[in-house]
Amino acid sequence: MSSIATPASRPDQTLSHNMKLIAQHELEGFGGLGEGISMQMTKDGRRIMWLAHESAPKNFSGVDVTDPKNPKLVVQTELPHMKLRSNSLDVVGDVMAVAYQCAEVGIKPAGFDLFDISTPENPQLISHFDCSGPHSRGVHALWFVDGKTIHMASGSGDFEPTHPLDDQFYRIIDVSDLKNPTEVGRWWYPGTRKGDKEAPPERLKGIFDTGFRAHNTNVFPKQPDRAYVGYIDGGAFVLDISDTKNIKVVAHWNHSPPLNGFVHTVLPLFDRGLWIVSDECVQDNGADWPKLVWVIDARDLNHPLPIGTFPMAPVDVFGKRGGRYGAHNLHENLPIPTSFHSETIIIGTFFNGGVRVFDTSDPYRVEEIAYFVPGAPKLSPAGAIQINDVYVDDRGLVYAIDRFGGGLYILEMTI
Repeated sequence: MSSIATPASRPDQTLSHNMKLIAQHELEGFGGLGEGISMQMTKDGRRIMWLAHESAPKNFSGVDVTDPKNPKLVVQTELPHMKLRSNSLDVVGDVMAVAYQCAEVGIKPAGFDLFDISTPENPQLISHFDCSGPHSRGVHALWFVDGKTIHMASGSGDFEPTHPLDDQFYRIIDVSDLKNPTEVGRWWYPGTRKGDKEAPPERLKGIFDTGFRAHNTNVFPKQPDRAYVGYIDGGAFVLDISDTKNIKVVAHWNHSPPLNGFVHTVLPLFDRGLWIVSDECVQDNGADWPKLVWVIDARDLNHPLPIGTFPMAPVDVFGKRGGRYGAHNLHENLPIPTSFHSETIIIGTFFNGGVRVFDTSDPYRVEEIAYFVPGAPKLSPAGAIQINDVYVDDRGLVYAIDRFGGGLYILEMTI
């Protein structure tokens, strides 16, 4: 039976349930997008969706989605060279922070830029924060929601890792003076910096060794003294950042070993005492399966307890559909006016599994209630869709982006 072509196993077919496509924009042929997606509400009432690109030559794009059925590209910028990418961005008001990561250590510019986007068609550089160095590739992911602080996964000129894959750690940057960003705190997994008194952590084997380094570093105004950090092979951390000069671990959970690493996002559901934790699939053709989304009972921070996982579309179908298949990004209940918020409805991306919507009302029995899997974009090197990130706005519209060529998909949930 598994050898028979089904709609799910054919990557040219679009699959949908309780979601419908409103519009798609291929960004003038540069539709390969990363993990940076955020919405600005301009002073003249427009909605601009800002998108970071997965790879050079493009830096970021701005798309006017005021009329979601008729998205319009308003600006698209260039990176200074081909060994750079702007994988991550966030927007607060008329300020945008953009992360820069290099393909090799020692290259510049590595760090982040702040832009004035009050005129979206003409972004103006405010300042650059340098994170370059002989062992640094710069910033992979940043979190900027309060207009005053950037939390990020970054290298640094003064940080030499004990292993090259452990080069990015948690850093806190004060940007209350937008022209003069200043580091105010940092934390790394003990043993991952040369000179640490702790022994380096035991590594996962072979292709599953993806590094003990930070990825998402989320801090919510509802609990400003806590950072929720996905530390890839190091697991999920909650850090006490009330004293940024003396950051402490208050909770830690990891499933690897026996599983194969790469904790990506830790999303707290504050009112329910839960975390939603996503892995990231980083291998094609199901080589690192399973990569899941977990429900963690976090009422007792000394004993975070996994109580379930999100249901997944069958790996025997999607694992060989082309490119990656498994969990990745979540809509993170961003504490900004243009963002959708829910303590029960969770929206995530699953590469060739598309964008999927889940009801966690019963955390012991999560139900999938909607999905949209676009057909393969033209000339995609994966041969299938690779939905990379997702943003849900305050109108309930879903914006999903493809890693290679598909660009921006604007979707409506009918749940």
